[in-house]
Formats: sequence, structure tokens, C-alpha cells
Amino acid sequence: MRITVEKDDRVVTVRLCRPEVRNALDTALLTELVEALQPLDRDPGVGCFVITGSEQVFAAGADIREMAGKSFLDVALEDHFAGWDAFAALRTPKIAAVAGYALGGGCELAMMCDLIFAAENARFGQPELRLGVMPGIGGTQRLTRLVGAARAMDLVLTGRQLDAAEAERYGLVSRVVPTQRLLAEAQAAAAVVAGHPKLATLLAREAVRQAEEVGVRAGVLFERRAFHALFATEDQREGMAAFLDKRPARFAGR
Repeated sequence: MRITVEKDDRVVTVRLCRPEVRNALDTALLTELVEALQPLDRDPGVGCFVITGSEQVFAAGADIREMAGKSFLDVALEDHFAGWDAFAALRTPKIAAVAGYALGGGCELAMMCDLIFAAENARFGQPELRLGVMPGIGGTQRLTRLVGAARAMDLVLTGRQLDAAEAERYGLVSRVVPTQRLLAEAQAAAAVVAGHPKLATLLAREAVRQAEEVGVRAGVLFERRAFHALFATEDQREGMAAFLDKRPARFAGR
């Protein structure tokens, strides 16, 4: 077993559990992760995922032992790392709760999430050039969108690491919290996210993602159409009625 999965009301917490290799990401871990989360992604009773590791390491990178003996033909024909697209494509919001090292594939896994909460001891980096390769799970693309081309070039070409404070200044992480409070803070935020109407949450998340991938005009149009669509839901009517009535909303997920 390479992960554990716990559900608390509408929040699902996934912990990476390969301490013997510092939570290195291999194909078996990816398979377990996707197979566990895809059904939950479709579950109206699940509103947010929290992805975490241990207090010392989130994930130190992709599993080098799995890759070291492969040739170009091997990785090209099997489209190595393509399976991570299924994790990135999960529509339910994902919060990465990062303590310790998030390097290489570990940093890329965190960036596939929608929010990154960093413990004070967190360290982020893309050191793949030291291994004779380069980021391969979206690192050059997501990192550039998050921190800008100049900083991404610095991190990718030098392989240097960011501590939590610098990562927050760069815009890589959403919040920095005390290490001992990391999981509690991430789960509390996840509960807030999960307490909103699920369809509205999914569409809002997708609209923000569109801003990274298309021009402003197309992104605004996507946002507007998604906004319009929510007026076909019971939750929209309930949310606005509750506001006018000055009472808590009772969302039904419809």
C-alpha cells in the first residue's frame, strides 16, 4: 500500500506512504492514487481532496530506480508520466499540504493541486538537470505560470530550492503555516471549500484554470457561461434566498 485514504464528512485526505524511499512517485503509487480518487471525484458527497506526506517529506521526486534502466524508446512508447494527467484532471478541488521536501515530481504533484499549503519546514525545487533529465510531469509549464519565466528559469536551470517563505513570495504557495498545524489548517480550509455547492465550486475552479490556458476574452466568456449555468441549480436559488433571509444556506448539491 503506497497511500492511505481517509474521509471525514466531505473532505478526503490522501497520505503518501513510501517512507523507505522518501515518498518517491512510481507507477504503482500513481495507479493507487488515481483508482482511489476517480470514484470519489464523481461522488456528490465529496467536496475537496487534501494530498499530503509526512512531516519530513511530501515527495522527494519521481522514483529514479523505476526509470534508470529505461531507454528513449521505452519512455516514449509507454508515454511515461502520461498517467499523471488523470490526477491533474480530477475536477474536485485539491489542496496539497506540503511539509519537508517537495522536489522534482513532488513539486510537480503539489503544482497539480489547486492550492498549496506549505509548512514552515517545506522545501520546493526542480533539480532534474542534476540527473541528466528535465522536469517531465508539467514542471516547466505549471512553474512558469505560477512564478513567471525568469524565476522558473532560475529554479529549473540551477536546481536550487525554495524555502516556504520564498515560495510564498514567489506565488508558488497559497499559505505558510506552522509545521505542527499544517494538516489541521489544510483540512479546515478543505472543509470550507467542501461546504460550498459542488457544481458552483467545480465551475469556479475550472474558470480560474481557464485563465492560465486561454486569452482573457475566451476566459471571461467561459466564466460568464459557467456563471449563467449555475442559475439552473437549486443551490443558487437557496444560496441567494438564504442571503436575503439572513440565514445559513442549506445546500443540497443540486
